[in-house]
Formats: sequence, structure tokens, C-alpha cells
Amino acid sequence: MSHAVPGLAKAVEEIADEMRQRPDRGDVASYIPELARVDANSFGLAVVSADGSVTAAGDSDTSFSIQSISKVFTLTLALGLVGDRLWRRVGREPSGSPFNSIVQLEHERGIPRNPFINAGAIAVTDAILSGHQPREALGEILRFMQFLAHDSSIAIDESVAASEKRTGFRNIALANYMKSFGVLDNPVDYTLGVYFHHCAIAMSCRQLAMAGQFLAHSGRNPATGLSVVSAERAKRINAVMLTCGHYDGSGEFAYRVGLPGKSGVGGGILAIAPGKASIAVWSPGLDKSGNSHLGRLALESLTKRMGWSIFGA
Repeated sequence: MSHAVPGLAKAVEEIADEMRQRPDRGDVASYIPELARVDANSFGLAVVSADGSVTAAGDSDTSFSIQSISKVFTLTLALGLVGDRLWRRVGREPSGSPFNSIVQLEHERGIPRNPFINAGAIAVTDAILSGHQPREALGEILRFMQFLAHDSSIAIDESVAASEKRTGFRNIALANYMKSFGVLDNPVDYTLGVYFHHCAIAMSCRQLAMAGQFLAHSGRNPATGLSVVSAERAKRINAVMLTCGHYDGSGEFAYRVGLPGKSGVGGGILAIAPGKASIAVWSPGLDKSGNSHLGRLALESLTKRMGWSIFGA
């Protein structure tokens, strides 16, 4: 455990203890059958500081399904492949609607509101897939995650991917609807196959916090000095995370936590304290917007204690 940042180790340990004891844990996602099996009492927290040291507590080394958190990394990859042309097929505005809403997509003629709702992430996946076979595109996404986290053991949970495919009727509808407007270039089955699989990547809090480091340090991994994206692009990705990273709970998250973040229905949240730390938290119980209930409370407590909100102490 690192003592590089004054008070951090104590804060992380105390928050994990407090969260373990709380009775209000939210509800585990049940619409993907494999996710319904996860132990609701799990809680993990990991913080990677600017010097690359990791401060962690609880179930921080237990792998979980990152689900929509993968959308941060597919957005990063897609921008690297097609640049700002990506924004012709997906917007950057908060949705204010559930993450799998079809009503908004109809109103806006097949252009998804942002890259973090399901329709937007499917459009982003389609951009990565263009010019590749599905297996190649998926391999590229997985290798990117392994590279960022310095961990080649990160893998896709095939049982979760299969579970999503069996029950993903709403996502299939969204994809077909976008295809009808010419927003998707590739066969719907191919794009959805890659999408379901990258959402089924399994990672621990420690791995996820490591993978997010480049967003906390102007696009560079401070441990290696390698540039992943430009400082400008890192800033833009963080901006979209702040405004759109928690579906129709994004405003509440910005208000309470004050950091760019991205949640997933597996109960994970990746949060970025610019210039300071990359943070990952996991607690499978969700609130009504599909975000980790205790995860948000833990991050709210951490940013208060460390003075890390981007809006000041």
C-alpha cells in the first residue's frame, strides 16, 4: 500500500470499512443473467497516484464485468482511428434518458446523443470494426486494455458475453434502427458481436485504475512516460465522461463527486482526478439509474477527504 499521497492510505482503508458495513447496497443488475449471480456484498477500491503507486482496499483484486466502462476505451480507440469525423455519427450531449432508450434515437434520426449510451457505444464500435474482421477488432480493443493496464491477463468473460447476446434484444433494436439511417457501416451482427464482447471484459479495480492513468495525466502514462493520446484529446474524453458518464444520473454524479467518471452495470466506476489520480471502485448493487450505489458514495467521500473535486474543495 502506498503512502506517497498524505492521508490517502487512511482514507481508502476507512472508506472501504465504512462501505462494507452499510446495509443500503442497491440492487444487482438482473437483466443480464450472469450479472445477477454476483455477490452484492463485494466492495473494492483502488487509487493509482501520479507516481504509479497503488493504494487499494477491499475486493480490489477481484475481477468483475466492466460493462459500459469499456466505452471510455473504445471511444479513445475510435478517435485514434477516425479522429473528429467520429462526431458526425455520434453526439456529445447528455441524454437525460435511460441508457437503452430508443425514443430519443428516433427523434434524432438515428444519431445517438453521446458515445456512452448504448446506441452511441454501438456506433463507436462500428467505427473500430470498419476495415477489420470482428475477431481482429475485438483483439485490438482487448490488447489496448492490456497495454494500458500493463497486464496481459485481462480477458473477456465469455459466459457474460453469451448472456448479453441471448438477452440483448433492446441493443439489437437500437443497432438495426441506426443501420436504417445509415449510421452503421458494418453488418449489424458483426458490430453487436464486438460490442457485447468488449462490454464483457473482466477487470479488477487495480487493473481498471491502472488503465485509466493516461486520462489523469494529460494523455500520458506517468509511469512509462508514454503518450497514449494528446493532452487535448484526454481533456475532451474527460469532458464527455463528466457530462455523460453516468447515463441519466450524470448530473447527480458531477454534483456529488465532482470528477469525470464512467460507470458500468457490473457495479464498477472509473473516476479521474486530473493531475492527481486514477480511481476505480466496485460494488455490484445499483441505483435506479444503473450506477453503483456504494461506488458513488465511496467516491463522494474520497473526493471530499482528499480535496480532489475539479470544482474545488
